[in-house]
Amino acid sequence: AVRNFTLNFTITNLQFTADLTTPNSKKFKSTERVMYHYIDPLLQKSSIGPYFTGCKVIGFRSGRDRDATGVDAVCSYKNNVSLARFDREKVYHELSTMTNGVTKLGHYSLEKNSLYVNG
Repeated sequence: AVRNFTLNFTITNLQFTADLTTPNSKKFKSTERVMYHYIDPLLQKSSIGPYFTGCKVIGFRSGRDRDATGVDAVCSYKNNVSLARFDREKVYHELSTMTNGVTKLGHYSLEKNSLYVNG
């Protein structure tokens, strides 16, 4: 069985524009590809890595100021007996460590308290 969890964070150096709200726009598609480039490898290195099947960006939203963009994604993993249960706190701490305390995602800067993992 495949299970889902949500992943949310805010990038402080990605200016939000209206076309990021349109899933078929060039800006949405290109930004979505960049997010996959950064998010998927992190989760593959996490404790759910062997069971991780990918993320789907479901939206971008305006951050606290116009220079920030929130990212919302739904990620999936295969439920397996070797994975006792999805531990969202463990995954959060792993992602926090891999993003330098929720400050860096590749060349992007993250809003320190913006990372949420919800199983």
